Amino acid sequence: MFGSTFYYSTIRKYVTLFGSLFNDIHITRTNSTGKTTQVMHVPITYGSKEKMLARVIQDPNIDRSAAIQLPIMSFEMTNFDYDGTRKLPTVGKTTVQGANNSNSNFQYNPVPYNIGFVLHIYVKNAEDGSKIVEQILPYFTPDWTVTAQLIPEMNISMDVPIILNRVTLEDSYDGEFKDRQALIWVLDFTLKGYIYGPIKTQKIIKFVNTNLYDPKVPTGQLPEAVGVTPKIINIEVQPGLLANGSPTSNASLSIPVANITANDSFGYVTNLTEY
Repeated sequence: MFGSTFYYSTIRKYVTLFGSLFNDIHITRTNSTGKTTQVMHVPITYGSKEKMLARVIQDPNIDRSAAIQLPIMSFEMTNFDYDGTRKLPTVGKTTVQGANNSNSNFQYNPVPYNIGFVLHIYVKNAEDGSKIVEQILPYFTPDWTVTAQLIPEMNISMDVPIILNRVTLEDSYDGEFKDRQALIWVLDFTLKGYIYGPIKTQKIIKFVNTNLYDPKVPTGQLPEAVGVTPKIINIEVQPGLLANGSPTSNASLSIPVANITANDSFGYVTNLTEY
């Protein structure tokens, strides 16, 4: 329908970015004398709360050695909402030089979206939950900004704010006394991201040609002069570059224009022709 196929893995990068914030959390356990007896890494995985609870609580063989050991964390992406407050000019664009020196690649401004994420923390006791949550909350005031390279082809790096909206605590225990219990901390986040459109190609402008006309006609009206009055000045501008890479405004000393790229530190050669 829209005439182009493209995919930059932007949404996947947002998911990876969010999960990587919490992939290095550890908790320690001590004995009655305060000596550390255990250091545990808290693993994190992508999945819904219902799926994780089914594995943690409802597994009939929960006592087997392969059962999930608490604490553990999971997260999921929940929603997309357009954010008009961050809208950029629609016709604005980012331009970089293409592989071919005669072309440039450009991409129109991205569309802002708020992406919802939920982080679930599953623990067997309140103390473990407090140890994990206290390692997260101080960084969000209420946002934490991460710089991510979203479109490498366009050298686009974007600051991505992640906002902590709310924190709640749930108790999943509703069975018999012997049933397994899981306390669940629920942290709700909003990631302020952008979704990008296709990359397009255009020619690099190396010449500017402007004609000036005298609008004086018997009636003195400018509209009547267009296409009738002769031009009085022609202005041509082109890049100028010496063989050693220095800029120049002398056309006779410049290398051929076809050999000058957009990244060169070229000067400007201006030619005026009066009629």
